[in-house]
Amino acid sequence: MEQYEPDSLSAAQLAAIRRSMTSGRGALSRRSMLRAGGVGALTVGGLAGLSACGIPPAKREGQGPASIDVSAKEKSVAFSNWTEYMDISEDEKSRPTLEAFAKRTGIKVKYTEDINDNVEFFGKIKPQLAAGQDTGRDLICVTDWLAARMIRLGWAQKLDASNLPHAYANLSSQFRSPDWDPGRAYSYPWTGISTVIAYNVKATGGKKVDSVTQLLDDPSLKGRVGFLTEMRDSVGMTLLDLGKDPGKFTDADYDAAIGRLQKGVDKKQIRRFTGNDYTSDLDKGDLAACLAWAGDVIQLQADNPDIRYAIPSAGYITSSDNLLVPAQSRHKANAEKLIDYYYELPVAAQLAAYINYVCPVDGVKDELAKIDPELANNTLILPDKAMAKKSHAFRSLTSAEETAYEEKFAKLIGA
Repeated sequence: MEQYEPDSLSAAQLAAIRRSMTSGRGALSRRSMLRAGGVGALTVGGLAGLSACGIPPAKREGQGPASIDVSAKEKSVAFSNWTEYMDISEDEKSRPTLEAFAKRTGIKVKYTEDINDNVEFFGKIKPQLAAGQDTGRDLICVTDWLAARMIRLGWAQKLDASNLPHAYANLSSQFRSPDWDPGRAYSYPWTGISTVIAYNVKATGGKKVDSVTQLLDDPSLKGRVGFLTEMRDSVGMTLLDLGKDPGKFTDADYDAAIGRLQKGVDKKQIRRFTGNDYTSDLDKGDLAACLAWAGDVIQLQADNPDIRYAIPSAGYITSSDNLLVPAQSRHKANAEKLIDYYYELPVAAQLAAYINYVCPVDGVKDELAKIDPELANNTLILPDKAMAKKSHAFRSLTSAEETAYEEKFAKLIGA
Protein backbone atom coordinates (compact mmCIF):
# COMPACT_ATOMS: atom_id res chain seq x y z
CA MET A 1 0.00 0.00 0.00
CA GLU A 2 1.32 3.42 -0.86
CA GLN A 3 1.80 5.79 2.02
CA TYR A 4 -0.95 8.33 2.48
CA GLU A 5 0.09 11.89 1.83
CA PRO A 6 -2.15 14.72 3.01
CA ASP A 7 -3.86 16.44 0.13
CA SER A 8 -3.25 19.97 1.35
CA LEU A 9 -3.30 22.68 -1.29
CA SER A 10 -0.70 25.35 -1.91
CA ALA A 11 -1.55 29.01 -2.49
CA ALA A 12 -0.98 28.48 -6.21
CA GLN A 13 -3.37 25.54 -6.29
CA LEU A 14 -6.02 27.52 -4.43
CA ALA A 15 -5.61 30.37 -6.91
CA ALA A 16 -6.10 27.93 -9.78
CA ILE A 17 -9.32 26.68 -8.20
CA ARG A 18 -10.61 30.25 -7.78
CA ARG A 19 -9.81 31.00 -11.43
CA SER A 20 -11.76 27.94 -12.48
CA MET A 21 -14.72 29.01 -10.37
CA THR A 22 -14.90 32.63 -11.55
CA SER A 23 -13.97 32.34 -15.22
CA GLY A 24 -12.72 28.90 -16.13
CA ARG A 25 -14.44 25.66 -17.01
CA GLY A 26 -16.05 25.50 -13.60
CA ALA A 27 -18.06 28.63 -14.34
CA LEU A 28 -19.72 27.19 -17.42
CA SER A 29 -23.24 25.82 -17.66
CA ARG A 30 -23.57 22.27 -18.96
CA ARG A 31 -25.86 22.83 -21.92
CA SER A 32 -24.48 26.05 -23.37
CA MET A 33 -20.82 25.84 -22.37
CA LEU A 34 -18.25 23.23 -21.41
CA ARG A 35 -17.90 22.44 -17.72
CA ALA A 36 -14.70 22.10 -15.82
CA GLY A 37 -12.12 19.45 -16.10
CA GLY A 38 -9.27 20.91 -14.06
CA VAL A 39 -10.15 21.59 -10.47
CA GLY A 40 -13.73 22.72 -10.89
CA ALA A 41 -15.57 25.47 -9.08
CA LEU A 42 -15.01 26.38 -5.46
CA THR A 43 -17.08 26.81 -2.36
CA VAL A 44 -15.79 27.45 1.12
CA GLY A 45 -17.08 24.11 2.34
CA GLY A 46 -15.72 22.27 -0.67
CA LEU A 47 -12.31 23.85 -0.36
CA ALA A 48 -12.14 22.94 3.29
CA GLY A 49 -13.01 19.35 2.44
CA LEU A 50 -10.31 19.13 -0.21
CA SER A 51 -7.53 20.81 1.68
CA ALA A 52 -8.04 19.07 5.01
CA CYS A 53 -5.15 16.81 5.94
CA GLY A 54 -4.38 13.95 8.25
CA ILE A 55 -7.30 11.72 7.27
CA PRO A 56 -6.20 8.17 6.43
CA PRO A 57 -7.27 6.51 3.20
CA ALA A 58 -9.74 3.67 3.03
CA LYS A 59 -8.42 0.11 3.00
CA ARG A 60 -7.23 -1.00 -0.40
CA GLU A 61 -8.21 -4.11 -2.29
CA GLY A 62 -7.18 -7.20 -0.33
CA GLN A 63 -6.36 -5.34 2.88
CA GLY A 64 -9.56 -6.01 4.74
CA PRO A 65 -13.17 -7.08 4.36
CA ALA A 66 -14.74 -5.96 1.13
CA SER A 67 -17.87 -3.82 1.23
CA ILE A 68 -21.07 -5.83 1.45
CA ASP A 69 -22.88 -5.86 -1.90
CA VAL A 70 -26.62 -6.34 -1.48
CA SER A 71 -27.45 -5.84 -5.17
CA ALA A 72 -29.01 -9.27 -5.47
CA LYS A 73 -31.54 -8.49 -2.73
CA GLU A 74 -31.99 -4.73 -3.22
CA LYS A 75 -32.83 -3.79 -6.79
CA SER A 76 -31.72 -0.17 -6.57
CA VAL A 77 -28.77 2.08 -7.40
CA ALA A 78 -28.07 5.67 -6.32
CA PHE A 79 -26.37 7.72 -9.06
CA SER A 80 -24.96 11.23 -8.43
CA ASN A 81 -24.24 13.30 -11.53
CA TRP A 82 -23.83 16.85 -12.80
CA THR A 83 -26.80 18.96 -13.81
CA GLU A 84 -28.05 18.62 -17.39
CA TYR A 85 -25.75 15.67 -17.98
CA MET A 86 -28.52 13.15 -18.68
CA ASP A 87 -31.18 12.96 -21.39
CA ILE A 88 -34.63 14.20 -20.44
CA SER A 89 -38.00 14.17 -22.18
CA GLU A 90 -39.33 17.26 -23.92
CA ASP A 91 -41.82 17.87 -21.13
CA GLU A 92 -38.94 17.45 -18.64
CA LYS A 93 -40.94 14.94 -16.62
CA SER A 94 -38.95 11.79 -17.34
CA ARG A 95 -35.47 10.54 -18.18
CA PRO A 96 -35.94 8.09 -21.05
CA THR A 97 -32.72 6.08 -20.83
CA LEU A 98 -32.90 5.69 -17.06
CA GLU A 99 -36.52 4.61 -17.22
CA ALA A 100 -35.72 2.08 -19.94
CA PHE A 101 -32.93 0.65 -17.77
CA ALA A 102 -35.28 0.28 -14.80
CA LYS A 103 -37.96 -1.37 -16.93
CA ARG A 104 -35.50 -3.87 -18.40
CA THR A 105 -33.57 -4.79 -15.25
CA GLY A 106 -36.00 -4.11 -12.44
CA ILE A 107 -33.33 -1.92 -10.85
CA LYS A 108 -34.72 1.39 -9.66
CA VAL A 109 -32.34 4.33 -10.16
CA LYS A 110 -32.25 7.11 -7.61
CA TYR A 111 -30.80 9.80 -9.86
CA THR A 112 -29.57 12.99 -8.19
CA GLU A 113 -28.05 16.07 -9.81
CA ASP A 114 -26.02 16.98 -6.74
CA ILE A 115 -22.59 17.57 -8.28
CA ASN A 116 -22.08 21.25 -8.96
CA ASP A 117 -18.30 21.15 -8.96
CA ASN A 118 -15.59 18.63 -8.13
CA VAL A 119 -14.23 20.34 -5.05
CA GLU A 120 -17.57 20.92 -3.37
CA PHE A 121 -18.73 17.38 -4.05
CA PHE A 122 -15.50 15.86 -2.76
CA GLY A 123 -15.94 17.91 0.40
CA LYS A 124 -19.38 16.30 0.89
CA ILE A 125 -18.25 12.69 0.61
CA LYS A 126 -14.68 12.81 1.95
CA PRO A 127 -15.50 12.45 5.68
CA GLN A 128 -17.56 9.30 5.05
CA LEU A 129 -14.98 7.79 2.72
CA ALA A 130 -12.18 8.51 5.18
CA ALA A 131 -14.17 6.86 7.96
CA GLY A 132 -14.82 3.77 5.85
CA GLN A 133 -18.55 4.49 5.63
CA ASP A 134 -21.06 4.21 2.80
CA THR A 135 -21.64 7.60 1.16
CA GLY A 136 -25.18 6.63 0.17
CA ARG A 137 -24.10 6.80 -3.46
CA ASP A 138 -23.39 3.76 -5.62
CA LEU A 139 -22.18 5.60 -8.71
CA ILE A 140 -20.63 9.05 -9.11
CA CYS A 141 -19.30 11.09 -12.03
CA VAL A 142 -16.13 13.12 -11.39
CA THR A 143 -13.41 14.70 -13.51
CA ASP A 144 -10.20 12.79 -14.18
CA TRP A 145 -8.00 14.58 -11.63
CA LEU A 146 -10.44 13.79 -8.81
CA ALA A 147 -11.02 10.25 -10.05
CA ALA A 148 -7.26 9.75 -9.89
CA ARG A 149 -7.12 11.04 -6.32
CA MET A 150 -9.95 8.81 -5.13
CA ILE A 151 -8.39 5.74 -6.70
CA ARG A 152 -4.99 6.57 -5.20
CA LEU A 153 -6.52 6.90 -1.73
CA GLY A 154 -8.41 3.61 -2.02
CA TRP A 155 -11.79 5.33 -2.09
CA ALA A 156 -13.08 3.68 -5.28
CA GLN A 157 -14.01 0.03 -5.73
CA LYS A 158 -12.34 -2.13 -8.34
CA LEU A 159 -14.84 -3.01 -11.05
CA ASP A 160 -15.81 -6.54 -12.03
CA ALA A 161 -15.07 -6.88 -15.74
CA SER A 162 -17.56 -9.74 -16.07
CA ASN A 163 -20.36 -7.24 -15.38
CA LEU A 164 -19.11 -4.83 -18.05
CA PRO A 165 -19.10 -6.66 -21.42
CA HIS A 166 -20.38 -3.72 -23.48
CA ALA A 167 -18.16 -1.19 -21.71
CA TYR A 168 -15.08 -3.34 -22.20
CA ALA A 169 -15.85 -3.99 -25.88
CA ASN A 170 -17.06 -0.53 -26.89
CA LEU A 171 -14.79 1.85 -25.00
CA SER A 172 -12.98 4.10 -27.47
CA SER A 173 -9.24 3.46 -27.69
CA GLN A 174 -8.35 7.04 -26.81
CA PHE A 175 -9.88 6.59 -23.34
CA ARG A 176 -8.76 3.02 -22.60
CA SER A 177 -5.71 3.46 -20.41
CA PRO A 178 -5.17 6.76 -18.57
CA ASP A 179 -2.04 6.83 -16.43
CA TRP A 180 -4.15 7.19 -13.28
CA ASP A 181 -6.25 4.07 -14.03
CA PRO A 182 -4.42 1.74 -16.44
CA GLY A 183 -6.83 -0.56 -18.21
CA ARG A 184 -9.81 1.14 -16.57
CA ALA A 185 -9.81 -1.14 -13.53
CA TYR A 186 -11.74 1.38 -11.40
CA SER A 187 -13.47 3.78 -13.80
CA TYR A 188 -15.20 4.27 -17.13
CA PRO A 189 -15.58 7.64 -18.88
CA TRP A 190 -18.96 9.30 -19.12
CA THR A 191 -17.80 11.97 -21.57
CA GLY A 192 -14.64 13.50 -23.01
CA ILE A 193 -13.70 17.20 -22.99
CA SER A 194 -11.50 18.43 -25.85
CA THR A 195 -9.35 21.56 -26.21
CA VAL A 196 -9.03 22.79 -29.79
CA ILE A 197 -8.20 25.96 -31.72
CA ALA A 198 -11.16 28.17 -32.62
CA TYR A 199 -11.08 31.18 -34.89
CA ASN A 200 -13.39 33.77 -36.41
CA VAL A 201 -12.77 33.53 -40.14
CA LYS A 202 -14.10 37.06 -40.68
CA ALA A 203 -11.63 38.43 -38.12
CA THR A 204 -8.72 36.50 -39.66
CA GLY A 205 -9.51 37.79 -43.13
CA GLY A 206 -10.35 34.32 -44.34
CA LYS A 207 -7.17 32.76 -42.97
CA LYS A 208 -7.27 29.36 -41.31
CA VAL A 209 -5.59 29.10 -37.90
CA ASP A 210 -4.52 25.57 -37.05
CA SER A 211 -1.48 25.55 -34.76
CA VAL A 212 -0.17 26.98 -31.52
CA THR A 213 2.86 28.20 -33.50
CA GLN A 214 0.53 30.27 -35.66
CA LEU A 215 -1.26 31.64 -32.60
CA LEU A 216 2.06 32.74 -31.11
CA ASP A 217 3.95 33.87 -34.22
CA ASP A 218 1.56 35.03 -36.96
CA PRO A 219 1.94 38.84 -37.04
CA SER A 220 -1.53 39.28 -38.56
CA LEU A 221 -3.00 37.91 -35.33
CA LYS A 222 -0.97 40.09 -32.97
CA GLY A 223 -2.99 41.33 -30.02
CA ARG A 224 -6.00 39.22 -30.98
CA VAL A 225 -4.99 35.81 -29.62
CA GLY A 226 -6.39 34.11 -26.52
CA PHE A 227 -5.08 31.29 -24.35
CA LEU A 228 -6.87 29.68 -21.42
CA THR A 229 -6.46 30.25 -17.68
CA GLU A 230 -6.60 26.46 -17.20
CA MET A 231 -2.95 25.40 -16.89
CA ARG A 232 -3.36 21.88 -18.31
CA ASP A 233 -4.99 23.21 -21.46
CA SER A 234 -2.66 26.08 -22.32
CA VAL A 235 0.56 24.36 -21.29
CA GLY A 236 -0.55 20.99 -22.66
CA MET A 237 -1.32 22.41 -26.09
CA THR A 238 2.01 24.27 -26.09
CA LEU A 239 3.90 21.13 -25.10
CA LEU A 240 2.38 19.34 -28.07
CA ASP A 241 3.38 22.18 -30.37
CA LEU A 242 6.96 21.84 -29.08
CA GLY A 243 6.92 18.15 -29.94
CA LYS A 244 6.60 17.01 -26.34
CA ASP A 245 4.17 14.43 -24.98
CA PRO A 246 1.87 15.92 -22.27
CA GLY A 247 1.65 12.43 -20.83
CA LYS A 248 5.42 12.10 -20.26
CA PHE A 249 6.95 15.57 -20.04
CA THR A 250 9.76 16.62 -17.70
CA ASP A 251 10.28 19.75 -15.61
CA ALA A 252 12.51 21.09 -18.37
CA ASP A 253 9.79 20.50 -20.95
CA TYR A 254 7.27 22.31 -18.78
CA ASP A 255 9.63 25.27 -18.37
CA ALA A 256 10.16 25.39 -22.14
CA ALA A 257 6.39 25.60 -22.69
CA ILE A 258 6.07 28.37 -20.11
CA GLY A 259 8.93 30.21 -21.79
CA ARG A 260 7.27 29.89 -25.18
CA LEU A 261 4.05 31.37 -23.83
CA GLN A 262 5.97 34.10 -22.01
CA LYS A 263 7.41 35.28 -25.32
CA GLY A 264 3.86 35.54 -26.65
CA VAL A 265 2.97 37.71 -23.67
CA ASP A 266 6.10 39.86 -23.90
CA LYS A 267 5.65 40.71 -27.56
CA LYS A 268 1.92 41.28 -27.01
CA GLN A 269 0.90 38.55 -29.41
CA ILE A 270 -1.40 37.17 -26.72
CA ARG A 271 -4.25 39.56 -25.93
CA ARG A 272 -5.11 37.79 -22.69
CA PHE A 273 -5.63 34.51 -20.89
CA THR A 274 -9.33 33.84 -20.52
CA GLY A 275 -11.88 31.59 -18.96
CA ASN A 276 -15.24 30.99 -20.62
CA ASP A 277 -15.52 34.70 -21.46
CA TYR A 278 -13.48 34.11 -24.63
CA THR A 279 -16.72 33.06 -26.31
CA SER A 280 -18.15 36.56 -26.59
CA ASP A 281 -14.82 38.03 -27.73
CA LEU A 282 -14.45 35.36 -30.41
CA ASP A 283 -18.04 35.81 -31.53
CA LYS A 284 -17.53 39.57 -31.93
CA GLY A 285 -14.10 39.22 -33.54
CA ASP A 286 -12.19 40.95 -30.74
CA LEU A 287 -10.30 37.69 -30.54
CA ALA A 288 -9.38 36.43 -33.98
CA ALA A 289 -8.26 33.03 -32.69
CA CYS A 290 -7.84 31.23 -29.40
CA LEU A 291 -7.69 27.95 -27.56
CA ALA A 292 -11.26 26.81 -26.95
CA TRP A 293 -13.32 23.99 -25.48
CA ALA A 294 -15.07 21.91 -28.10
CA GLY A 295 -18.49 22.24 -26.49
CA ASP A 296 -18.30 26.01 -26.85
CA VAL A 297 -17.48 25.69 -30.54
CA ILE A 298 -20.60 23.61 -31.19
CA GLN A 299 -22.74 26.24 -29.47
CA LEU A 300 -21.05 29.22 -31.16
CA GLN A 301 -21.31 27.71 -34.62
CA ALA A 302 -25.05 27.31 -34.18
CA ASP A 303 -25.38 31.11 -34.12
CA ASN A 304 -22.33 32.38 -36.03
CA PRO A 305 -21.24 30.80 -39.33
CA ASP A 306 -17.89 32.61 -39.11
CA ILE A 307 -16.74 30.47 -36.17
CA ARG A 308 -14.44 27.66 -37.26
CA TYR A 309 -12.20 25.22 -35.45
CA ALA A 310 -9.02 23.31 -36.17
CA ILE A 311 -7.26 20.30 -34.71
CA PRO A 312 -3.51 21.01 -34.76
CA SER A 313 -1.39 18.44 -36.55
CA ALA A 314 0.65 18.27 -33.33
CA GLY A 315 -2.42 17.06 -31.44
CA TYR A 316 -4.85 18.32 -28.82
CA ILE A 317 -5.65 17.85 -25.11
CA THR A 318 -8.58 15.73 -23.94
CA SER A 319 -9.76 15.27 -20.35
CA SER A 320 -12.75 13.26 -19.16
CA ASP A 321 -15.55 12.93 -16.63
CA ASN A 322 -15.63 9.44 -15.18
CA LEU A 323 -17.94 6.95 -13.47
CA LEU A 324 -16.70 5.48 -10.18
CA VAL A 325 -18.22 3.20 -7.55
CA PRO A 326 -17.29 4.72 -4.16
CA ALA A 327 -15.76 2.55 -1.45
CA GLN A 328 -18.37 0.85 0.76
CA SER A 329 -21.16 1.27 -1.79
CA ARG A 330 -23.76 -1.43 -1.11
CA HIS A 331 -24.98 -1.84 -4.70
CA LYS A 332 -21.81 -2.29 -6.70
CA ALA A 333 -23.13 -4.93 -9.10
CA ASN A 334 -26.18 -2.78 -9.86
CA ALA A 335 -23.90 0.20 -10.52
CA GLU A 336 -21.80 -1.90 -12.88
CA LYS A 337 -24.92 -2.91 -14.79
CA LEU A 338 -25.81 0.78 -15.16
CA ILE A 339 -22.31 1.64 -16.40
CA ASP A 340 -22.47 -1.18 -18.92
CA TYR A 341 -25.93 -0.10 -20.08
CA TYR A 342 -24.61 3.29 -21.17
CA TYR A 343 -22.04 1.56 -23.35
CA GLU A 344 -24.72 -0.19 -25.41
CA LEU A 345 -24.71 1.58 -28.76
CA PRO A 346 -28.37 2.72 -28.97
CA VAL A 347 -28.25 4.03 -25.39
CA ALA A 348 -24.91 5.79 -25.89
CA ALA A 349 -26.31 7.45 -29.01
CA GLN A 350 -29.37 8.71 -27.19
CA LEU A 351 -27.21 10.22 -24.45
CA ALA A 352 -24.75 11.80 -26.92
CA ALA A 353 -27.60 13.35 -28.90
CA TYR A 354 -28.75 15.15 -25.79
CA ILE A 355 -25.54 16.30 -24.09
CA ASN A 356 -23.31 16.90 -27.17
CA TYR A 357 -20.02 16.05 -25.46
CA VAL A 358 -17.32 13.76 -26.82
CA CYS A 359 -18.82 10.28 -26.74
CA PRO A 360 -16.38 7.67 -25.38
CA VAL A 361 -18.30 4.79 -26.99
CA ASP A 362 -16.81 3.34 -30.16
CA GLY A 363 -19.10 2.31 -33.02
CA VAL A 364 -22.00 4.56 -32.05
CA LYS A 365 -22.11 6.63 -35.25
CA ASP A 366 -24.81 4.66 -37.09
CA GLU A 367 -27.09 4.74 -34.07
CA LEU A 368 -26.54 8.49 -33.60
CA ALA A 369 -27.25 9.09 -37.30
CA LYS A 370 -30.72 7.62 -36.80
CA ILE A 371 -31.35 10.39 -34.27
CA ASP A 372 -29.46 13.30 -35.87
CA PRO A 373 -27.21 12.84 -38.94
CA GLU A 374 -25.54 16.20 -38.36
CA LEU A 375 -24.41 15.24 -34.86
CA ALA A 376 -23.22 11.86 -36.12
CA ASN A 377 -20.85 13.61 -38.53
CA ASN A 378 -19.56 16.12 -35.98
CA THR A 379 -16.03 15.06 -35.03
CA LEU A 380 -16.21 17.20 -31.88
CA ILE A 381 -18.76 14.67 -30.61
CA LEU A 382 -17.55 11.55 -32.41
CA PRO A 383 -13.84 11.94 -33.21
CA ASP A 384 -12.86 9.94 -36.27
CA LYS A 385 -9.80 7.70 -36.12
CA ALA A 386 -7.48 10.39 -37.42
CA MET A 387 -8.67 12.88 -34.80
CA ALA A 388 -8.65 10.33 -31.98
CA LYS A 389 -5.01 9.53 -32.72
CA LYS A 390 -4.16 13.17 -32.05
CA SER A 391 -5.80 13.17 -28.62
CA HIS A 392 -3.48 13.42 -25.60
CA ALA A 393 -4.10 13.48 -21.87
CA PHE A 394 -2.12 15.70 -19.50
CA ARG A 395 -0.30 13.36 -17.14
CA SER A 396 -1.05 13.05 -13.44
CA LEU A 397 0.97 15.36 -11.21
CA THR A 398 2.42 14.84 -7.77
CA SER A 399 1.44 17.39 -5.15
CA ALA A 400 4.90 18.96 -5.39
CA GLU A 401 4.71 19.18 -9.17
CA GLU A 402 1.27 20.73 -9.12
CA THR A 403 2.39 23.38 -6.63
CA ALA A 404 5.47 24.27 -8.64
CA TYR A 405 3.72 24.23 -12.01
CA GLU A 406 0.75 26.30 -10.87
CA GLU A 407 3.07 28.89 -9.36
CA LYS A 408 4.91 29.29 -12.65
CA PHE A 409 1.68 29.43 -14.62
CA ALA A 410 0.15 31.97 -12.25
CA LYS A 411 3.17 34.22 -12.75
CA LEU A 412 2.84 33.86 -16.53
CA ILE A 413 -0.80 34.92 -16.64
CA GLY A 414 -0.46 37.56 -13.95
CA ALA A 415 -2.81 35.83 -11.52
